[in-house]
Parts: sequence; C-alpha cells; structure tokens
Amino acid sequence: MPSAQPATLARPSRRRHAPHGRVRLAPAATVATVLALTVSGCAGWGGGPTGGGPNSINVLMVNNPQMVDLQQLAAEHFTAETGVSVNFTVLPENDVRDKISQEFSSQAGQYDVATLSNFEIPIYARSQWIAPLDDYVAADPGFAQSDILAPMTASLSGDDGKLYGEPFYGESSFLMYRKDVLADAGIEMPAKPTWQQVADIAAKVDGAQPGMAGICLRGQPGWGQLFAPLTTVVNTFGGTWFTKDWTAQVDSPEFRKATQFYVDLVRAHGEVGAPQAGFTECLNNLEQGNAAMWYDATSAAGSLEAEGSPVRGKIGYVAAPVVETQSAGWLYAWSWSIQQASHKKDAAWRFISWASSRKYEELVGSELGWARVPAGKRMSTYSNPDYLAQASAFAEPTLAAIQAANPNDPGAQPRPAPGIQFVDIPEFPDLATQVSQDVSSAIAGRMTVDEALKRGQQLADDVAQRYRTRTSK
Repeated sequence: MPSAQPATLARPSRRRHAPHGRVRLAPAATVATVLALTVSGCAGWGGGPTGGGPNSINVLMVNNPQMVDLQQLAAEHFTAETGVSVNFTVLPENDVRDKISQEFSSQAGQYDVATLSNFEIPIYARSQWIAPLDDYVAADPGFAQSDILAPMTASLSGDDGKLYGEPFYGESSFLMYRKDVLADAGIEMPAKPTWQQVADIAAKVDGAQPGMAGICLRGQPGWGQLFAPLTTVVNTFGGTWFTKDWTAQVDSPEFRKATQFYVDLVRAHGEVGAPQAGFTECLNNLEQGNAAMWYDATSAAGSLEAEGSPVRGKIGYVAAPVVETQSAGWLYAWSWSIQQASHKKDAAWRFISWASSRKYEELVGSELGWARVPAGKRMSTYSNPDYLAQASAFAEPTLAAIQAANPNDPGAQPRPAPGIQFVDIPEFPDLATQVSQDVSSAIAGRMTVDEALKRGQQLADDVAQRYRTRTSK
C-alpha cells in the first residue's frame, strides 16, 4: 500500500481456524474459489454494476481510501477525457475477494476490471481467468511500463512470462525505530542490521521510557498477519515452507530456528498483548511511544510522518533485518486485471492505463494532496520533488526495499512457487493461517515452538503430497 495511507494496508485474513492439530486442507480447486476469505475486511459498501453500454465498463474494487479517491476522480477526468464511463462496485476486502473469485472463476463477464494482488494474479493467470496485457502495453508507449518498478512487473506476471496486472500501489517491509530513544542509549542503528543486532538493541531499549517495549512484532494469527513478517524471517534464516521438489520444511532446523528466534524476541522484549497484535496495533504502539522499534510494511511510514503524528520526525527507517540473505523485505501490490471473458478489453485497458499512470499520481497530488498519492509502483514517483517534500524521511528506504525484493528468489534455496511473504499457491492462506494459530499460542506461552511446528509440518505435508503427485504424473 502507498506510504501515505498505511491504514489501508491490504492485510490477509484475521479469521480464526477453530481446530488445532492435524486438519486436512481443502483441495486446490476448492481453495481457489474461496481466496476472498484470506484478507481482513474493513468498513465499506457494496452494490453491483449499473449500465452496460458500449462506452462503459464495470470495475470491481476494494474500498480503501486510495480506491475511493479514484472513484471520485474518474468521472471528472477519465470519463471526460475518454468518453468511457465507469460503473464501480466497491466492497470491503473480504467481500471483494469473494466476489472476484466467484466472478472470475465462472467467467461470467459481468465485470471487466477488478483489483487483485500479486498473490492472486499468478494463480488466476494459470487458470486463464485474466487476460494478458502485453499487447496493450506495447501499443501504449505513454504508459511507460519501464517506469514500473521491476519487482512489481515480475510479481504480476504469469508462469508464461506474460504480464497480467498493473500495480495501483505497492509496498515492501523495513525496520522502523525511534532515533531519539536509540541516541539517548548511545546506540547507532546499522543501515542493514542483522536480526541478532536488532534483538540486542531491543534488549537495551526495552523500558527506555515508561511502558515502552523494545520492539513490536505481529503475533496475531493469520497468513498475512503473523506470517507476513515471520515468513521473511524464515527466508533469511535459510528456511522455506517447501523445497523445489515439494518437500515440506516447516519442522526443518532453519524454519524452527527462525520461529524460535521470533517467538523468543517478542516474548522477551515485545509489546503487551503480542498474540493479538497485528499491523494496526503495532502502528499504534510506535505512534504512542509504546515501542522503540517495529519491523513491518513500508506503507506504515506515511502515518508515522503525517501531520499530527506524535512521532513525526523521530523515526528512522532501515532495511529489513537479515541473517543469511542479502535482503529480506517482502513485496505486495494492489493491482488491476482484466477478466478474460470481458468483451470490453480495449476500454478496460484505457481505464487501467489511466489509473496506474504517472499522470494519475500527479492528479491526486495536485487535487487531493501528495500524502494521498498511490505510491510504491513507479520509479518516477521517487524523483518527483512534490512527492519527496511529503515523503523525504522514508521515500529512499521504501524504494530500496521494493527494488531489492525478488519474489522468484527470496531465500537461500530454490522454491517451487514465487512469493516472499507467501507461497503463491491457492492452499497457502489456509495452511499458513492454521500454522499461525499455534505459533501465536507459542508467543502466548500456551505451547512450545516445537509443538507448533510439528503440527504445521503435518499440514504442509498434505499440501506437498498433492503437488508431488501432480508433478510425477
């Protein structure tokens, strides 16, 4: 999500899976139809497409603030310039994922464009639910695909090398810390810290101010809550969910060492209520002086540096901590895709070209303020003096984090599927959410890490077996 609006960060599911222990996961065909259940919802509204003339398109999108800004600007600018009217259906994240999954899997053609993330797009491309965009990009040099950050283009491409989505905004992850607190303790934060250095600093600044924890780390169950940061820790500790040949590795020494480190760190020097803490809770903790450090999404910086923030100007931003890898930041993007069944692909591309353009960013900046620009996708954004005047504290480390992200090679060994903070297969949301339940319990002290990962290995084995069976046929 863009750094200016971190409160809208697209976060996967907070839903709880009741069973603990061995739970057989749903087959991939079933999981693919319920991807909507993988992201946390937020307040919004629904409705369906209206109209359907030759000069109109139907767009199904998530109801975060940047998308709502776009909805408000579309008629006066896009429609006035192109003659193409846009009928928006705007839903909370859980609901929109559900509706997109149902609509695109059935290829009903009711919607021409929808918002998908870099998790769904490769999966939908394999199923031929979305249309390749390469020909449209080639015929539209003004769009300037070369200006799109390379990791975004890579993460929105299919196995066939074709492009299936264009980013509206994007994010990576980095370490945020209180410069004043570390300075008072005589500590200098390395530009590229290791996790051990972070743990040592957390111990030294824990309690530096009344009620201040050394660090805030997500402990809330969910594949995109706890396991968004934790999977990046697993990667840099040399672990992986699966080997290239689909052998589950959840109870491997590397996965166990990374998880034990994370659990020990948050238990020893983390925030109060860590097992229930997600993105929002950690953001509030850092803003309110209840944590000295936080490892999380680059998009959080916009809130920390916003007018009225009690920590504005007090936060430093450095690369995601590492152990064995050169970088460890994740990659996420809300993006636009065209339904394969759409009969209005040309008009749909005109909308996408406008909505993801540099021109649109400048429109938002001039009319709504540069704090509301959907950033994190274009190189040119990070040389724009108007944007940098708003984002100077975090623009450079955000860009560096996104550029260093490699969804095809995020760890110490080859992977069977792309993804940094996730494995890009339909089964992953259910798998990681269920494993996260037990890891969160370990943070709460209700079970050991070994117990948690033993159960997780059984679940991961179920998934791996299916893929090994497919590849052996």
